[in-house]
Amino acid sequence: MFVEPTDIPAADQQQRVDAIVAQGPGGAFAIAGTAVAIVLALWIAFYLMVFVARGGV
Repeated sequence: MFVEPTDIPAADQQQRVDAIVAQGPGGAFAIAGTAVAIVLALWIAFYLMVFVARGGV
């Protein structure tokens, strides 16, 4: 799927990997945060449309 150059020395390749890892898992946190926001929005919508619409029992 991705084509990587094969003529890069191992030391340079390790430096590239270290630079990428040093940036941290920002994308993972963004995806997790978006998923949590979607779940919360669905929960609030369900609460408002079902429980609040019924009124007090």
